[in-house]
Amino acid sequence: MFVQLKLKMRLLTLSTCNLNQWAMDFDNNLRNIKASILNAKQAGAVIRIGPELEITGYGCEDHFLEQDTVTHAWECLEDLLSGDWTDSILCSIGMPIIHESVRYNCQVFCLDRKIIMIRPKVCLANDGNYRELRWFLAWKFKDRLVDFQLPSHISEAISQVSVPFGFGYIQFQDTAIAAETCEELFTASAPHVGLAYNGVEVFMNASGSHHQLRKLNVRIDAVKSATTRCGGVYMYSNHQGCDGGRLYYDGCCFIAVNGDVVSQGSQFSLREVEVLTAVVDLDAVSSYRASVSSFRESASRESKVPVVKIPRRLCRSFELSIFPTNPVEIKYHHAEEEIAFGPSCWLWDYLRRSGASGYLLPLSGGADSSSVAAIVGCMCQLVIKDIENGDEQVKADAIRVGNYKNGEFPSSSKEFAKRIFYTVYMGTENSSDATRARAKKLAEEIGSWHLDVNIDTVILALLSLFQTLTGRRPRYKVDGGSNAENLALQNIQARIRMVLAFMMASLMPWVHNKSGFYLVLGSSNVDEALRGYLTKYDCSSADINPIGSISKQDLRSFLRWAAFHLDYPSLAEVEAAPPTAELEPIRSDYNQLDEADMGMTYEELSVFGRLRKIFRCGPVSMFQNLCYKWYGKFSPSEVADKVKHFFKYYSINRHKMTVLTPSYHAESYSPEDNRFDLRQFLYNSRWPYQFRKIDELVHDIDYDKTASPSNIVREEEPEITSAQVSGLGVIAAGSSNPHVGL
Repeated sequence: MFVQLKLKMRLLTLSTCNLNQWAMDFDNNLRNIKASILNAKQAGAVIRIGPELEITGYGCEDHFLEQDTVTHAWECLEDLLSGDWTDSILCSIGMPIIHESVRYNCQVFCLDRKIIMIRPKVCLANDGNYRELRWFLAWKFKDRLVDFQLPSHISEAISQVSVPFGFGYIQFQDTAIAAETCEELFTASAPHVGLAYNGVEVFMNASGSHHQLRKLNVRIDAVKSATTRCGGVYMYSNHQGCDGGRLYYDGCCFIAVNGDVVSQGSQFSLREVEVLTAVVDLDAVSSYRASVSSFRESASRESKVPVVKIPRRLCRSFELSIFPTNPVEIKYHHAEEEIAFGPSCWLWDYLRRSGASGYLLPLSGGADSSSVAAIVGCMCQLVIKDIENGDEQVKADAIRVGNYKNGEFPSSSKEFAKRIFYTVYMGTENSSDATRARAKKLAEEIGSWHLDVNIDTVILALLSLFQTLTGRRPRYKVDGGSNAENLALQNIQARIRMVLAFMMASLMPWVHNKSGFYLVLGSSNVDEALRGYLTKYDCSSADINPIGSISKQDLRSFLRWAAFHLDYPSLAEVEAAPPTAELEPIRSDYNQLDEADMGMTYEELSVFGRLRKIFRCGPVSMFQNLCYKWYGKFSPSEVADKVKHFFKYYSINRHKMTVLTPSYHAESYSPEDNRFDLRQFLYNSRWPYQFRKIDELVHDIDYDKTASPSNIVREEEPEITSAQVSGLGVIAAGSSNPHVGL
């Protein structure tokens, strides 16, 4: 037995969380919020923060314009305040609120069944995948709190008429707390700076941040930098999962103190709720700040921020039974792991929430479809792992999706895959024995229900019908046919595969006496979409596509990783094979190859894609940039030809993006037309003005007289230095989408 020493010290126990919310599913979202609060209270926390817009879900989009959405959010908040959920714990709840006919994205601070402040977002995310200005307005007044009249049913339920609304912070008797919502952290004049100068010690960031390859460090570095410069405790909460769209919110809630991360949650998980709790020493914050002279100087002249005062203490004094949480080593996944786990979790959420009974994949034996198959296999492995770890929600979902009866449940990933995953090899006379064998072997390793179908009879029937109608029969180019004939013959194969895939997805459950339907998975990658190297309405046209925003180079790396780490060794053979669509006849003197068909390498496509989207280059600026990057490798005229070739086919095929299968968003240069890359789809593909300017530049360039080694960026020293860009020097290979053409 020991004696507890009561000394003056401020120890604060706080919780943050990852929540798997579903846009517009208020029951699900409220249930998760309650579970997170309960977990936080059981851990002894007196502060709990949840994700941005957690009541509605972040991805409601134009549903935010509906009055019902706001009304239902208030009803859910009333439910929380009517019970004991907020007793003795400060909770930040994210929801939309209308004030004076204007809709705001807000954090609502609740304590002891009362609302103590509403903090509207002051800087909205409105680029990339974000469209917050379409639905919300940023709060413009950083010098005031106004009186917000609560809805009548809320007033009656909690006996409170109004609440402070606006930009400010909450002053307790022993600490000060403030909100900073998602995008605000990344702005040049982030709110935490001025708030820190006003004495705020705890910052609560409710976020809705989606996964993007190699992005996590940007988020964590921003918080570490903020608390290194200003001191303080930073609580970061995020959504985790697919909430109904193309994005996967990748969680990773964490808590940082004075530049150190003391607690970090998972980035990828099948769990509905994950709560992190830490104990922090606020005296360490005040000591840290007081030791920095520049901070003292800035704080002494900072303008005052509005404050809401609460006559209550949150901290505990020094006790030997309570220890401040020590810093932890930050966990970052390698890109190959991100490709495995992110899309796998996204697919699981989509499957269990869609009402489908499984997935069907046209498996060609090439790199892209094999990558998708491996991701589904990884999903099955994650499900089994979570069941073994005691996750009852995952177990219940797996029993329902897999149609288990009489108390049975999944026992292995292969057994589960056999129930929920069909793979189909749809071969023709142009298919090789090698791809057929690779598809079969991979299916066996994963455990899928695999079918091998020859579709030549269907193709011949269509060609015979065409010959009956026109009196002519098309031929492949290697057999003397024209480009038009050659392309049409390839497209017929590709489109038949799509029709057959959807037919089998609808009927195979019936064949096996199962209920429901299967979702068809697509397998085109981001580089092929950018170039348009796919057939419109072929197997790239599916229900969803887990790799549609991942580059060929990254997929090759993933295949090498998955061959060992997912225990699918045949993927090594897939990765080593040359990329070919197998849509033209195989001849001793001719073998169809993707890069030859496209007129560019996958490596070059990645460079073109990053310059076009991330660095906002048109044809002329792309040419100028690549003259530096490829100096010594290609002449200016060769660079000009490559740039013109890319833009010609990019613009000719841009219309295909309007029907691109909804794809998991993973790459910052995705050409996805519906949400991310908003551009026209009818171009003048000759680009007469721009290409003329390039020709003029080529004419004027004289490398031998004007270039000097000091100002030329060599191939081994690429001028592209953004943190978003990596891996430009890897040559792509491996079979991809088995279809080509218009």
